[in-house]
Amino acid sequence: MLVSILVFLLVLSILVIVHEFGHFITAVKLGIPVLEFGFGLPPRIWGKKIGNTLFSLNALPFGGFVRLLGENEEEEGDKSQQFINKPKRIRIAVIVAGVVMNFLLAILAFAIVYSFSGIPKDTHKLKIVDVSAGSPAQVAGVIVGDVISKVGKDNVDSVDYFISKVNDQKGKTTNFEIVRNDNIVKLQMKPRENPPAGEGALGVTITTTEIYFAPVWQRPFIGIYYGFKEAVFWGKTILMGLWTMVYGLFQGQVPKGVSGPVGIFAVTSEAAKNGVLTLINFIGILSVNLAILNILPFPALDGGRLLFIFIEMLMGRKVLPKVEAITHTIGMIILLTLLVAITFHDVVGLIRAGSIAGFLNSMQK
Repeated sequence: MLVSILVFLLVLSILVIVHEFGHFITAVKLGIPVLEFGFGLPPRIWGKKIGNTLFSLNALPFGGFVRLLGENEEEEGDKSQQFINKPKRIRIAVIVAGVVMNFLLAILAFAIVYSFSGIPKDTHKLKIVDVSAGSPAQVAGVIVGDVISKVGKDNVDSVDYFISKVNDQKGKTTNFEIVRNDNIVKLQMKPRENPPAGEGALGVTITTTEIYFAPVWQRPFIGIYYGFKEAVFWGKTILMGLWTMVYGLFQGQVPKGVSGPVGIFAVTSEAAKNGVLTLINFIGILSVNLAILNILPFPALDGGRLLFIFIEMLMGRKVLPKVEAITHTIGMIILLTLLVAITFHDVVGLIRAGSIAGFLNSMQK
């Protein structure tokens, strides 16, 4: 449990520090003093000032922040350096930088995984990876490593097409053409009409995917390419999940599978058990998730701050700083309230499940 907690805090630290560093470095480069770089949410436990910035450790280890000079209203000092007085393009750049850094972290995480575990490629060849005992395939002499090229007189090059052709032949003795060690082997099998649970009509597990390992010098570049595609894939998946949840709320449906820090802790623990690459892959998924959640147009989030800049563009003048500050404060209170409620729900679920594995199983139902 202690190791799981340490791993969880490490993962959380990486995500938060990378996100806030994006805000921090962009603000500094664009001439905006950073008053505080905080990990966690107040109250403050510890702090050390380096240059003009106070680096702080706070009591609630869920999130982080950078406090910029003149972030919400004008303060003492050079007014031209204050965030609130900077041009819109500079303010947008500082706000978006955190999201960009999380997306880049996700690409890096996925690139590392692909570089070490290989690139999955569709070969369009139906390779047998498992044969069930007593199945028609085993009786006919099918072995792991065989490639099915024909069902009857039809060539097959995809899993879905293969399954449909086999289902068409249920209960009928059918000719199959197998490629084995570059030789053609012809076998006859009778697909079952009522196969056992978890088995198909033939009792084989097939795949068209194989793992490709590029030359070592190419792996970082190929890894980044596929890492970007993976990050985009997860971004679309998360957005679709959010849309489904919001749509369900308007239909009066209670969201299912929503979890907070306890849920993340549970999944992180299980990911760590499966090895470093699995954990790194999970960091990538979490980083995309954090990027998307932060860009949502809700007060206190990066997206909420962007929303006020867009309102400023439409109105032709700034929203009153006090109004914006109060709005973000209310948003933060709502978010913290939701966080506490979700955490309480997760803790109760964890206690009832009796174990992390049981808790994860209950989440998936």
